[in-house]
Amino acid sequence: MNKERIILGIDPGSIVMGYGVLHIKSKKPGLVTMGVLKLNKFENYYLRLQYIFDRVTQLIDSYHPDELAIEAPFFGKNVQSMLKLGRAQGVAIAAALNRDVPICEYAPLKIKMAITGNGRASKEQVAGMLQRMLHIPDENMLPQLDATDGLAAAFCHYLETNRPKFEKSYSGWKDFIAKNPSKVRK
Repeated sequence: MNKERIILGIDPGSIVMGYGVLHIKSKKPGLVTMGVLKLNKFENYYLRLQYIFDRVTQLIDSYHPDELAIEAPFFGKNVQSMLKLGRAQGVAIAAALNRDVPICEYAPLKIKMAITGNGRASKEQVAGMLQRMLHIPDENMLPQLDATDGLAAAFCHYLETNRPKFEKSYSGWKDFIAKNPSKVRK
């Protein structure tokens, strides 16, 4: 899989939505852009959803991503917040589906683990690791960490899809032994 590809990453939100675009060339990722959609200027929640759809569609039309990586909503205590976040994510997904862009969803814990090795890492730690790994100059880092969260979703997807594939997988030692009796000494 040496072909070039573009990955759009999105950190959904109903107040601020972050995004990042990675260009993969010769299996090496590079930053294309990152930014945020500020949604609090719309008092009407449904207009926010329309804006998300329109802007994600524009991002897709501008950068022509091969894949969309999106952060899954986490389970919170506030049901209304969860509902709004899920709607924002759904509208971004609908925009990608509307342009035939394949979608992969990643849990926040998985994204943080892929970037920092710690599923409980702070947004600042994730941003710092991305800055180092992608060689992003300080002046290109945005104060809104939602942007690097969107970029983190794209980078997580890059890592997940560039892992070597093994022919066989095992659920544990017993499974390995059962599937490979000739490799076990008695």
